[in-house]
Amino acid sequence: MGNRYQEPPMEVDNVAKAVVDAAYHVHKNLGPGLLESVYEICLAHEIKKRGLAIEQQKQVSIEYDGIKLDAGLRADLLVEGNVVVELKAVEILLPVHEAQLLTYLKLMKKRIGLLINFNVPVIKNGIKRRVL
Repeated sequence: MGNRYQEPPMEVDNVAKAVVDAAYHVHKNLGPGLLESVYEICLAHEIKKRGLAIEQQKQVSIEYDGIKLDAGLRADLLVEGNVVVELKAVEILLPVHEAQLLTYLKLMKKRIGLLINFNVPVIKNGIKRRVL
């Protein structure tokens, strides 16, 4: 039996890398301690500067029983229609934060997600990449 897992396409992986690079830039300039909404606005700006398409506060609907249901879910960012980005500015990332990202990935049928917590001294310690 073969392994059904496949790496995401290179172009999707490159989009995720560009988002991480943009997050490094934002964190370098702003540091920790601000509101999540500030980081979202600045990260969206940095991503756009890199020539990538971005949707902010993307509605996430639930397909159930053959219909779409609106549960008021919103992903912080969807980059190039493929990479889901969930932002936080919290003391500690909790399992519920990762569950939130995984929920969006599954419901949106996307492969790569980034959970980025800006409230850390070193940004690399605040980034979690998830692949379905």
